[in-house]
Amino acid sequence: MEAKENMIRGGQFIVTETKAEDVFTPEDFSEEQKMMRDSVKEFVDREIWPKKAEFEKSNFDLTVDIMRKAGELGFLGVAVPEEYDGLGMDFVSTMLVCDYMSGATGSIGTAFGAHTGIGTLPITLYGTEEQKKKYIPKLATGEWFGAYCLTEPNAGSDANSGKTKAVLTDDGKHYKISGQKMWISNAGFCDLFIVFARIEDDKNITGFIVEKDLDNGISLGEEEKKLGIRSSSTRQVFFSDTKVPVENILGERDGGFKIAMNTLNIGRIKLAAACLDAQRRVVDSAVKYASERVQFDTPIVKFGAIRSKLAEITTAVYTDEAASYRAAKNIEDRIKLRKESGNSPQEAELKGVEEFAIECSILKVAVSEDAQDSTDEGIQIYGGMGFSADTPMESAWRDARISRIYEGTNEINRMLSVGMMVKKAMKGHIDFMGPAQAVADELTGIPSFDTPDYSELLSEEKAMLHKLKKVFLMVAGSAAQKYGEELEEHQQLLLASSDILIEIYMAESALLRAEKNAKKDGEEAQKVQLAIAKLRLYQAVEKVNGKAKEGIISFAEGDEQKMMLMGLKRFTKYDNYPNIVELRNTIADKVTEGNTYPF
Repeated sequence: MEAKENMIRGGQFIVTETKAEDVFTPEDFSEEQKMMRDSVKEFVDREIWPKKAEFEKSNFDLTVDIMRKAGELGFLGVAVPEEYDGLGMDFVSTMLVCDYMSGATGSIGTAFGAHTGIGTLPITLYGTEEQKKKYIPKLATGEWFGAYCLTEPNAGSDANSGKTKAVLTDDGKHYKISGQKMWISNAGFCDLFIVFARIEDDKNITGFIVEKDLDNGISLGEEEKKLGIRSSSTRQVFFSDTKVPVENILGERDGGFKIAMNTLNIGRIKLAAACLDAQRRVVDSAVKYASERVQFDTPIVKFGAIRSKLAEITTAVYTDEAASYRAAKNIEDRIKLRKESGNSPQEAELKGVEEFAIECSILKVAVSEDAQDSTDEGIQIYGGMGFSADTPMESAWRDARISRIYEGTNEINRMLSVGMMVKKAMKGHIDFMGPAQAVADELTGIPSFDTPDYSELLSEEKAMLHKLKKVFLMVAGSAAQKYGEELEEHQQLLLASSDILIEIYMAESALLRAEKNAKKDGEEAQKVQLAIAKLRLYQAVEKVNGKAKEGIISFAEGDEQKMMLMGLKRFTKYDNYPNIVELRNTIADKVTEGNTYPF
């Protein structure tokens, strides 16, 4: 057990080779998970997708109605333990429900995520037994809805700088909370707030469970007029001497920042899941439209320019699925190990997710940006019709935009991913500097001129991926050595390094998924998955090359710079370049064959 625990650590992918048989893929879902997926999809196709246009009219009653029905079917309680009227499902299953529940419209995706995640999880993970018994059953069944009050006018990314105050009453029985919160999802129809406020001059904020009673010093601003997610309720919330019983402190006094950060870790990987089915629906809508749209006496789906776009957006969602469920299973396994070692279920989940916080940030960035790019290409495939609100692409594009902002902006998450990697190295959780020094030594050594053996499945691709990891170690290792603790002040360098890290994790995930399935079903049967893996790796190589060059030039000079640029050229050079057009055509053939996302 201990050996296995030491093998699987967050961020370790950058210094080790992960075997295909050790990753979980969407093809590995259990029969129970497939049944749950299909029941959620059937609900969404029946209750949400046909009303998509209505969700663009700020119809909050419709959102509440859908959420109530979702609660009745148990979808709001998938992550809630059975003793609190939830389904008590494993982490992968909770990802799966979030995935398929969120794809038809960002309005429901936001309401669902805010309620099941940041609106419910803080109590599940940090609440006392009395708090859980009182509130969680209502939230799990949809009798009540939850919201999360963290952001303030001057406290966004810097969450711990909030000015909302909590003052103990003279009799010691209540706290009076006063302050202003903004961008609060579900504020208009929720029944309960998770509120963060500072007690006296505490270093950190404290969490509170606050029931929404408008006669108790709580008032709401008007509904925000937003670019997208228009039927998700978003309001400012004002507290004016709002009395909260002392027993409604969540966790410990001064412990709110920890609650906020750990809840956001879970929220980040769940946000990645929430972007997946939206992308599948983009592929489905785009290929069907392209098959019906005729220009120059030819369906536009047969034109190379359109086929290229279909291949690219299909590759994106395949990769995002692979990476999201790979990380989800790693987290699930870590939670299981924690429970077996004596942790409570709550502590096990917190520590399990925290272990893979790097991957959570990577996924949040990569998948949200793929979702935005996919919707943008979807509009382009539709042409002029894509710009019309009468087609699904326009609203999908607007809804996708918020995903790059909430749960920590993508810029914050990029810098966090590298920062956490360096901190893990300093704590000895990952041997980062050793391999980085080995790469530095390799740069001054004589390169091998042996002819590699690429006879095994994806052997050149795996060799290429190994070299990309050397690029990250070269750039991030040298930067960490040069700047030490001041590295976090060099944000543009961190952003470039994080893009290298992201590309490696995403490309590796696609490669491992395709390899595992090809070994199981045969290369011919999985030639499309193999084509996707090769295309995604090629994209990664091109981006890594550019970002690494940007990073190297920013901090290295003279002979050091020349040496690193020569190393970069060596580490990003294929021995046999793949035929990218051929790969795209293979993928496009599969998508157009069934007129749908094929996996």
